[in-house]
Amino acid sequence: MIHVERGGDGPLLVLLHGLGATGEVWRDVVPHWEGSWLVPDLPGHGRSDPIERYSFGTFAGALAPVIPAGEPVAILGHSLGGVVGLALASGWFGVTVSSVVGLGIKVQWSDEDLARAASFAERPAKTYDNRDDAVERASKVAGVPIEHGVTEVDEGWQISLDAKAFAVGAPDMRGLLQACRARVTLAAGEHDHMGPPAHLTSFVPSPVVLDGQGHNVHVEAPAALAPLLEKLH
Repeated sequence: MIHVERGGDGPLLVLLHGLGATGEVWRDVVPHWEGSWLVPDLPGHGRSDPIERYSFGTFAGALAPVIPAGEPVAILGHSLGGVVGLALASGWFGVTVSSVVGLGIKVQWSDEDLARAASFAERPAKTYDNRDDAVERASKVAGVPIEHGVTEVDEGWQISLDAKAFAVGAPDMRGLLQACRARVTLAAGEHDHMGPPAHLTSFVPSPVVLDGQGHNVHVEAPAALAPLLEKLH
């Protein structure tokens, strides 16, 4: 089961969060969108069920059934969500995407980066005595404050994130961009240490640079996304 929240009226925007987060990170962005919106928790995150194996394709395949078919949609995805948005825009999953924005996508991965992610994917779930401690840990993993990233278990509380999702690996950006059937915009905050704007120029000639912003601009300064939302109409 994929947890989805939806509201508004008019052209549909699908908002996809990054690794470790939940759909709640978009709550201050949706008021800036003139239309309807759909916000899922990615598989293995928040209130959505885990899946057997994590790849950008399996993420997209699990999300496709909750996105209305037969109508063009726009997608704004952050980090991992941006890559999944590009996969959905290929048309391979039965979703018609008119435009997609990938925000803060990490496009350069070192062997050390991949090894660290693989190691995290193997860590067993830790149980916390109380919800507050679990929320603190979930927020640290997400890199932003989240409340819906924890689950109550018999012994206490655990973060909801399925650690195996960290094994998703590095995206094949060139392949995804070649397959994409939608208008594509890649963007990053000026001070994004995970996905610096300079790294994006290998894939698009003029990425959108959000002045003064970091990796989590959608949480820290949602109004700064206005130029990206304009590109999605």
